[in-house]
Amino acid sequence: MTSRETTHPLARPDLYDALPRPLRERLEVVAFGAIQWPWLLRSLSGGRKADKAALLQRLDLPDDALPHLGSWKADTRFLTHIVDAIERLRPATVVELGCGASSLVIAKALSLYGGGRLISYDQHEFFTAATADWLASQGVAADLRHAPLGPPPGDWPGLWYQLADLPTDIGLLVIDGPPWALHPLVRGAAESLFPRLASGAMILLDDAARPGERLVARRWQKRWPQIEFTYDRSGAKGTLIGRVAD
Repeated sequence: MTSRETTHPLARPDLYDALPRPLRERLEVVAFGAIQWPWLLRSLSGGRKADKAALLQRLDLPDDALPHLGSWKADTRFLTHIVDAIERLRPATVVELGCGASSLVIAKALSLYGGGRLISYDQHEFFTAATADWLASQGVAADLRHAPLGPPPGDWPGLWYQLADLPTDIGLLVIDGPPWALHPLVRGAAESLFPRLASGAMILLDDAARPGERLVARRWQKRWPQIEFTYDRSGAKGTLIGRVAD
């Protein structure tokens, strides 16, 4: 499986059912699923074809490089945010949580703007390897790492990537995982990487329109006043943008 293939509208629940989670958290997943189905339905759209064509042309990628977007994949608007950030910041290091279509876009943008490195983490070992092969077929490379799920840091629910050898000068942090099927607030644990952000760095959180991510954004705003957060409601899923002061 690679991100070139059509995917199920939701992350595969069978991959997470066996993971140890409290009953309360499992019930919260069910409750949020009942609330946020309109957002999930809207996320099936990957964006306008014209916008995707413009993005591919900008990156000098072939027309079929990203044939399927939407569902749990990034949409065109989020991918455009990534390219805009790399062109503007020229980051030496990009860290990505959840590899896939965005990995190709990041790696290609880095090759065009500044030549920085991408370190991407994903919980699925087979998917990480498949994505690395896919990037190689497009003439780009990245440091894609398998990060098993385990206990989350701090007071966040769900499970979190067990990360190793993290850099301390992250210029761009792209958050597109883990899936909400673990818990609606699961991506809040990404704040454990905020102390590693370089001066002037940027944070991009995908799926920011969902109720869970909105609660995460509120908590981040209270805990990290030194980071300016703004919400872009355009696109199919919405994007939370964080900017660290220079």
